[in-house]
Amino acid sequence: MSIHELILQLYPDANIDMSYKMPTYSIGDAWVALANQKQYISLYTCSASHLESYKQKHPRQKTGKGCINFRDSDEIYYDDLELVIRHAIKFVKARVRQHGKNKT
Repeated sequence: MSIHELILQLYPDANIDMSYKMPTYSIGDAWVALANQKQYISLYTCSASHLESYKQKHPRQKTGKGCINFRDSDEIYYDDLELVIRHAIKFVKARVRQHGKNKT
C-alpha cells in the first residue's frame, strides 16, 4: 500500500489537485498533501496538532511543523498514519461546521 492509496481508501471522494506543486487531497476546506523530495516523501497537514499521536508513538520519525517525512528506509505505520489523515480532515470539517461555513 502507498500513502496515496491510503488517502483514497479513506476518502474516495477527495478532490485531488496540485496546490503548491504537490498532490493535494481535499474535502471542502480540509486537506492533506504529499510531496516527493529528493531523499524522502512527506505527508503535509495544516497543523502540527494532527501529528501529535504519531510523534508520540514514533519519536524517531522525522517531522516538521505540519508534516511527516518518510525516507525510503523508514517503516510506514499505516494504522497510525490513518489516524493522522483522519484527524486532519475531521478537525477542519468540525471547525467549519462550528462557524457555520460548511462547504461539504
